Amino acid sequence: MAARILIVDDEPNIIGTIAPLLRSKGYEVLKAMTGRAALESHERDKPDLIVLDLGLPDLDGVEVCFSIRQSSSVPILVLSARGAEGDKVRALDAGADDYVTKPFGAEELLARIRAALRRTDGPTPVNEPIVRGDLIIDRARFRVLRDGEEVRLTPKEFELLTYLAQAAGRVLTHRAILKAIWGPHAADQPEHLRVLIASLRKKIEPNPASPKYILTEPWVGYRFADL
Repeated sequence: MAARILIVDDEPNIIGTIAPLLRSKGYEVLKAMTGRAALESHERDKPDLIVLDLGLPDLDGVEVCFSIRQSSSVPILVLSARGAEGDKVRALDAGADDYVTKPFGAEELLARIRAALRRTDGPTPVNEPIVRGDLIIDRARFRVLRDGEEVRLTPKEFELLTYLAQAAGRVLTHRAILKAIWGPHAADQPEHLRVLIASLRKKIEPNPASPKYILTEPWVGYRFADL
């Protein structure tokens, strides 16, 4: 069955641009022009993915995102003219999966939607390796292979790599990663994360100066490439 996508935006021209694009790719399209209408559609229509603007006339998009996250794990892709670091971090910390800034490219938007929908298949069972490009993460045996060669990681490096790879394609904020790997008290200690990311890149990246796997989202966090 075709994936059902809810577009939430108060600009008719944006909806008029995105809806035909998505339909041309076989998606079913739902529309909402206010935050409350979006929440009602989410409850009633059960979309497979939500494309959400932040500048809505009644509720802030971050508020809508947070409200949906209280009861649902549906992928949320923020599409907004707000490109400031703070806006991105607030949306991602509220539970958004990704963030695209207007004006946007049609192919980029479609690629982000495909990546988000792939993640709805659920996490790979623990007894099955995570495969991302030439990288194999064997959680059961605590082993990582790159191009068939074993890469030796510390326990924290392995934990970080696994966490990032499980969310491939999704932007993860510094705060979210720090809390997941070091606990809630480390959320304001980004130096821990910078050091570990640098160490991990040296071990798994063919060229650490131009990362293939662990991509930086400037001022916001990191994203594991959806390979």
